Amino acid sequence: MANTRGPLLVVEDIPNVLELLEVTLRFQGYEVISAKNGEEALDILEKEKPALIITDILMPKLDGFSFVQKLRRNPKTQNIPVIFLSATYVTPEDRTFAMSLGASRFIEKPIDTEDFLLTIAELLSQEEITIPRPLAQPQFYSGYRARLETKLQHKNRQIARIERLLPTLEDEQKESFKNLFYQAIRDRNEIQVELEALKETIENLHKKDQ
Repeated sequence: MANTRGPLLVVEDIPNVLELLEVTLRFQGYEVISAKNGEEALDILEKEKPALIITDILMPKLDGFSFVQKLRRNPKTQNIPVIFLSATYVTPEDRTFAMSLGASRFIEKPIDTEDFLLTIAELLSQEEITIPRPLAQPQFYSGYRARLETKLQHKNRQIARIERLLPTLEDEQKESFKNLFYQAIRDRNEIQVELEALKETIENLHKKDQ
């Protein structure tokens, strides 16, 4: 794929993180367009052709995994390089699945700004970027379901640990752990919604095959 110049598309659902990414990139002279989830990003891609997409994974309405799978199955967008950002999906298995979808890079949050900017510059300077063939839908659904189920178990364990810990803490310590607790619950709820939607999709496909 020849890498032509164009805006950078940033997909991130947390407002302060999105703002930080936008400010950082614009300060470096990049044109930036943004979306709060995968659905918004797909709408933008109907009108824009970014040089690079930078996307979070855990998002409502259409998460990063599903968003990139849709990109790779669309001839108009399948060759756009993608950088995944994530604070939740950070295990070796998560990274392997992300790269199998055709991500060019995978960066864990919190982001090292210098490394992040260097990665973007390297990708934009490449004459050719090799994008693997998109995963077949059954293969994608299987891998995606495994990632969601594993992450849901992790979040449930995290929530249980914090619940046990909170009564033992001094008042000045409780606030930060309460914030962590509420964020873990929000993450768990998003993962549950995505998992139920995926199960319904798989069930409907099985019905069509019968």
